[in-house]
Amino acid sequence: MKIGLVGFGFGGKYFHAPLLAAAPGVQFAGVVTKSPERQAEVAELYPGVPTFGSLSELKAAGAQAVAISTPAPTHVPLMLEAIELGLAVACDKPFALDAAAARSVVEAAEKAGVKLTAYQNRRWDADLLTVKKLLEAGELGEVFRFESRFERFDTESAPPAAGGGILRDFGSHLVDQALYLFGPAATVYAELDAVEEGQDSRFFIAVRHHSGVLSHLIGNWVEGAPGPRYRVSGSKGSFVLNKPMEGQEALLIEGLNPATAAERWGVEREENYGRLYRGDEGTAVPTERGSWDTYYPAFAAAVRGDGEVPVDPRDAIASMRVLDAARRSATIGQVVSLSDDDQ
Repeated sequence: MKIGLVGFGFGGKYFHAPLLAAAPGVQFAGVVTKSPERQAEVAELYPGVPTFGSLSELKAAGAQAVAISTPAPTHVPLMLEAIELGLAVACDKPFALDAAAARSVVEAAEKAGVKLTAYQNRRWDADLLTVKKLLEAGELGEVFRFESRFERFDTESAPPAAGGGILRDFGSHLVDQALYLFGPAATVYAELDAVEEGQDSRFFIAVRHHSGVLSHLIGNWVEGAPGPRYRVSGSKGSFVLNKPMEGQEALLIEGLNPATAAERWGVEREENYGRLYRGDEGTAVPTERGSWDTYYPAFAAAVRGDGEVPVDPRDAIASMRVLDAARRSATIGQVVSLSDDDQ
């Protein structure tokens, strides 16, 4: 399956290109970028992988699908262009700037019969897979609260504009993970440091799921004391994971990929394990192996007609509806109810 990449900024360079290049059954078909500097980077890092000035050139060279990793405001027009060309699409987060735009792209792909998916690689985080396993095994009993955080302490820079602001950037992952684990949202309450477009640097979102679970989702660019990555509370106990982030991202930034990292890929050290608490005593829970490397082989298989895409694109609409509601809630200072339509 010949899959190309649009964009070779931070996301394209570290989160997509290495996984495309290492994916079984995938040929890294080229990179669409007009930047001479990034063209030179592609040539240095991936000798023999061509660069192109447009999606139509990539398509003409034989690509069957494309991954889009460009600034957030360009996602929708690029997806629509790719769909019109008949290219299957995997688009990075945020999938769109709002739910209406996300829905328009999903409907265009369905009408054209083109495969479309959202790049929610963090569904295959080692730590999230561990939480999922505990839930499926019933170790926590009836879960009533899910706390999830993306926090860092960065006083030297602001959240990159390319991500559409921290609410859409961090929030896209946090909301998707919560909906993935606990189902559709019924109500949303949120607090933002600033509600003007692109200026938010901290947020808190409370999502009440139809399942009854309450998710507390926190994103913070400047937090001197990051809290636990997860705290999942249930009737039989609570799971707490204190390590801020699992390690697949760090390996990619280090210049490794699933092939070159080999046995290190997706594996967390024992000192980073979370603990299952039933009172004062906590028992270490071995972390599942992270598997971002399964995304592109699954996407390629779906494009060939063998199975479903890794992430249903309508899940992106659901996430954007929550993020839209969060911004509205923060603006009016009230809980916002979501209807069951299009969940």
